[in-house]
Amino acid sequence: MLRCRRGTGEERAAVSRSVVVIGNFDGVHPGHAEVLRRAREIGHGLPVVVITFWPHPASVVRPGRGPKLLTRLDERIALLKGAGAADVRVIDFTPAFAAKSPGDFVDEYVLPLHPAHVVVGENFRFGHKAAGNLATLAQLADGRFDVVGLPLVTVGDEETCSSAVRAALDAGDVRHAAALLGRPFRFTGTVRHGDHRGRELGFPTANLPVPAELACPADGVYAGYLTRLDGRDAHGHGLPFGTPPPAWPAAISVGSNPTFNGVERRVETYVLDRDDLELYHAPIAVDFCQRIRGQVKFEGIDALIAQMDDDVARSRTALADHPCAASLRGPARR
Repeated sequence: MLRCRRGTGEERAAVSRSVVVIGNFDGVHPGHAEVLRRAREIGHGLPVVVITFWPHPASVVRPGRGPKLLTRLDERIALLKGAGAADVRVIDFTPAFAAKSPGDFVDEYVLPLHPAHVVVGENFRFGHKAAGNLATLAQLADGRFDVVGLPLVTVGDEETCSSAVRAALDAGDVRHAAALLGRPFRFTGTVRHGDHRGRELGFPTANLPVPAELACPADGVYAGYLTRLDGRDAHGHGLPFGTPPPAWPAAISVGSNPTFNGVERRVETYVLDRDDLELYHAPIAVDFCQRIRGQVKFEGIDALIAQMDDDVARSRTALADHPCAASLRGPARR
């Protein structure tokens, strides 16, 4: 029986018949959601079980050259469940696993889930040196399950894929990234102490380091929202049951603070018109809605403060009735 490395408690339960969906699912964009929708449709009530991989296979096969990830693993699992997965099985993608043949993968990881159908993207590759493809999977099924390959979903005339989202983020085009994702790009983490310089300048910020393995928009200033993720309010008090966490409008800086010769890349978020938030050590989400400007090194504090005043004003304007605000209602505390 396949066991998740991480999951929700269902991962060790035996599965009867199921629809198995296989993929990386980084970002869980509309293309991924369509795969799950079709899986539910094909299954006629059978549970949909997702097999995904961690870390990204490319980071194991080509160390140091893997893509920056759009979501952390726990976020991926939650998004997949939100898209209709009954269970998510996470395979540790190790060099030993990468060396398995396509047949071994099916025998050891797919068949234990008792699939009636296996659903993948039409470009799905698997097994040692990506030797297996859709035709290989159909051959290995040998009548034991049906194989369905689905084409990529398009947004406008562009195929939706995780690499396109990463390219948009690298360009600072968070609106295009949101169109490809079907929601604003979200960066999460636990607030830590920074240099306390923002508070001294009149713009206290919640600071998140940017790990090297995670995707983040290009350096610059953005308008967006900050949401606390631990079911508590601005001062750390528990929210009433059934109350969704507020999404506070914010001006967001991404970069290394070149004015002060900083070296660590951070996401620094100032919640508009609030200097009373108590967020240290709290888990938060920062949602990016619109780019305001690129990163600039200023010659002095006065010029920096004047620019920050302008950034806040422009962020306020950008967020007024911004379409991304409606998509940020977090789950209620239950």
